[in-house]
Parts: sequence; structure tokens; C-alpha cells
Amino acid sequence: MAGQVKEYDYLVLGGGSGGVASARRAAEFGIKVACIESKKLGGTCVNVGCVPKKIMFHAASLAESLHDMKSYGFTIDGTPQFTWNTIKTSRDAYIQRLNGIYENLLKKSGVEYVQGWGTFTDDGCVDVDGQKYRGKHTMIAVGGKPTVPDIPGAEFGITSDGFFELSDLPKKTAVVGAGYIAVELAGIMSELGSDVSLFIRHDKALRNFDEMISDNVTDSMEKSGITIVRQSTSKKLEVATDGSLTYETTAGTFSGFNCVIWAIGREPLTKSIKLENIGVNVDKKGNIVVDEFQNTSAQNVYALGDVCGKALLTPVAIAAGRRLAHRLFDNKPDLKLDYEDIPTVVFSHPLLALLD
Repeated sequence: MAGQVKEYDYLVLGGGSGGVASARRAAEFGIKVACIESKKLGGTCVNVGCVPKKIMFHAASLAESLHDMKSYGFTIDGTPQFTWNTIKTSRDAYIQRLNGIYENLLKKSGVEYVQGWGTFTDDGCVDVDGQKYRGKHTMIAVGGKPTVPDIPGAEFGITSDGFFELSDLPKKTAVVGAGYIAVELAGIMSELGSDVSLFIRHDKALRNFDEMISDNVTDSMEKSGITIVRQSTSKKLEVATDGSLTYETTAGTFSGFNCVIWAIGREPLTKSIKLENIGVNVDKKGNIVVDEFQNTSAQNVYALGDVCGKALLTPVAIAAGRRLAHRLFDNKPDLKLDYEDIPTVVFSHPLLALLD
């Protein structure tokens, strides 16, 4: 009943890939575990990240292969037609099935699933809609969200989350950003038939990657038909009288867009969970500060995944979460994730892979 604190050996705040993996692994050791999540289970990866993005990338790759079919002896009568709503409907149904699978996995593992937004109280509990939960050990894996620029009219654009809500393929799209999310979304939209412009602050996409990779990806994008606007910083986004979007930047003003996608980075979801109540330190960007064993500044409180701002990759969060469970509940005090030499794949056109 509400008002009575519910006690657990392991309390996980966040039902994304890292949180679910850690909770399920910990439950294997016969302890009492609960996982708190306010949105759909699976986190960013399952709902608005890796999984639906790969589906859209595959659709774009099929469109890309049509260009070369004649050279390989295939005859296509007429112009192939693509219907955005068809792939959206099947993609969304698949994600919904995955949400159910995640919930069943928690249930089969003996992990209690608590649906709601959790915030820390000054007595070390997590409050969800008036009900308090306390863990002997508490792990934070609430993930992050896309960053929106602080400019007039920013609300008229969408983020990578909004990309998966689009009901139609925009005829003309602006993608703002130079990182892997921007590169991937620009490539998908372009191959599926949108007129895409990529706005970057410097001269190359993927500027923080290996120089050879950055050069070649930037060149390939331009050759594929994507317009790259360099040395561009956002100033203003406006809705024109015809309903189209006009985007003002330091490189000039560009008009006629049906969709503007902000892909300028991500930020941790730490501001609204009241970490100050339990003394968990964050850096200037809001990322939770942890040591090599995922320990925060608060005793028996841990954090992993995107909320820590390092190696924002699903397999990394899963691996860190499982190792933490073994360290805490399987008598393996020295077990931790090695963050060196983590492989990365960017679903650009063409694909690229590297060791970070």
C-alpha cells in the first residue's frame, strides 16, 4: 500500500537495455529485484534508436540497390514505388511486440516491473506516484534524450525521436548535425526519396572520427545527392505562409523545407530525478560521474549507460550492467567493463565500422 516503503536487494531506475540486462542478471542470483520505467520498456535503442533505425536503414538500402540492378542483369518494369506508411506500420508493430517481449523477460526472471517516473527522496528512496521504493543497492540507467538548440522557433523542428513519428516522407528535409545520428538520418531520408540538406558547423561530417573515414563519408554523401552546408550554426527557424520551414543560419537562410531534424547531440535525463537528494555528483553536462566500477559519489548507488555520457552504445550498457550485477551479487568484486577498444558501426551509405 502507498506510504509503506517497498524494500529490494537491487533497485534499478530505468528500463532500457542496460537496466533490464542488469536487473535480469541480478535476479539470477536469487535476490529481490525491481525495475522502474516510466515509458516503454527497451529504452532508446528499442523504441527510438538502434532497432527502428536499422529497419529504416534496410529500407533505404533496398532503395539504393535498385540503382544498380540493371547493371547486374535485372529488369524492372516501370518506376518502383515506395510507401512510407507501409514501412512505418510494420516497423511500429514490430517495436510494440518487442516492448511486450521485454516485459515478459522481466516477469520470467522474477523482476518486479514498476511503471512510472521515479525520483529520489532525501531518505534515499525512489518515489513513484507516491509509493516509495528502496534498494540495498540502487542503479541508475535512465538514459538520455536528443538535444534541441536554444534558438527562436526550435520547436518547429523535430529530433531523432520525432523522426520515427513521421507519417509521410518529407519532400525536402534539413538535417542539422555532423555526428553519426545526423549522417544516418540524412542517408536514410535521401535514399528513400527526400531532397536532403545536411547542415554542419565545420567542414566535414563525423569530424571526431578517423580523418580518412570522415573525408570519405562526407564525399560519398555529396556524391549521393545530399547537399552539405558547411560552417553553419543555427540562428532561427520559422514557418512560412505556405507552411514550409525557413532555416536561418550563419551560412545563410534556406527555405522550402517540409521537415527540419535536430541531430546535434544528446543529453542525460538527470535533471528531473532529484539526484541532489542523495548526493550523486554530475558533471557540467549533467552526466553522472562514476568510477571504473560504475560507483557514483553516493554509497551503494551506481550508474551506467547513456546517463554517464561515455560510449553511448547499447551493447556497452548491457555489458556494464551484467558485470555490475556479478560484482554486487555473485562475489566477483573485481569484475568491471573495459571501456577501451569498443567497436562502433555507423549505418551510413556506405556502412562504416571502426574501433574506438
